[in-house]
Amino acid sequence: MTEPVLEIRDLSVHFPVRRRGVFGGEDGLVKAVDGVSLTVAREETVGLVGESGCGKSTLARAALRLIEPTAGSVRIDGIDLTTLSGEELRKRRRAMQMIFQDPYASLNPRMTVFDALAEPLLVHQIVPRKAIPGEVAGLMAKVGLARRYVRKYPHEFSGGQRQRIAIARALALRPTLIIADEPVSALDVSVQAQILNLLRDLRRDEALTLMLISHDLSVVRHLSDRIAVMYLGKIVELGEAEQVYGRPQHPYTRALISAVPMPDPVKERQRQRTVLRGDPPSPLHPPEGCAFHPRCPYATDACARIVPPLETQPDGRRTACIRLDAIEAEPVA
Repeated sequence: MTEPVLEIRDLSVHFPVRRRGVFGGEDGLVKAVDGVSLTVAREETVGLVGESGCGKSTLARAALRLIEPTAGSVRIDGIDLTTLSGEELRKRRRAMQMIFQDPYASLNPRMTVFDALAEPLLVHQIVPRKAIPGEVAGLMAKVGLARRYVRKYPHEFSGGQRQRIAIARALALRPTLIIADEPVSALDVSVQAQILNLLRDLRRDEALTLMLISHDLSVVRHLSDRIAVMYLGKIVELGEAEQVYGRPQHPYTRALISAVPMPDPVKERQRQRTVLRGDPPSPLHPPEGCAFHPRCPYATDACARIVPPLETQPDGRRTACIRLDAIEAEPVA
């Protein structure tokens, strides 16, 4: 692995829950992210997957200091963002950008495309003022939009076109790191493929470093070098994309892959799915021991007592499970 661009160490984000009523008071903590460590190397793409509510987006926002972490550190190019404030943090903003899930909500409806792309160039003084029109035109060309669209407003575009504009805005500052938070989940299937192919081409042409967040393993497999699987605020499996997708170890990862539909209808009907029992537990009152044990088909009494560490396995991946021997003995569904 080359030098890390992003280093997350023991990052936690806890939200206090307040009681309603006259007396109020604190009712507990929601541990949205609980002691997560993760690195992203230069020009690498890491996929982060998990069910809704597992803490993926919270981790992304805390990594960029869009929300304040409760504990831990975040380093980008060796600089700890948690120690920066004011002007120092503002200057570092250009090194890290985010592509949000809903492009319509992330774009100012009162600003034309030209204004949306020119604003960061002006604020951070990326190019001289007179060079901004040419820079904006170049950004539009990179994401496959015609130059004539620069005077239009967000409501005049389709969802896929708006996401292309959001990607162009993320590229404007020539960042070191881009975090894409479910960038295709709000789009039609055919448009999803176009945006994923665009991100793949930009990663190659612009030598981008990406963290791609999704609840769909088939989406992150398309782009990622490594995949991290989250469950209830923790990473439960981390490894090379083909390792995780082709031979998952953690039972939760197996269930996620089992839910991905196969394009062959015959094989789809024949295969046996891994169906999880119950619903995800509340992050306000997580279960003792392994957080996944109430839904795990391999759980024993020990799983309710022991919090499994994220340990390195012989093949290089990291998995948090004390029942790996029993799981490895069964074929992948």
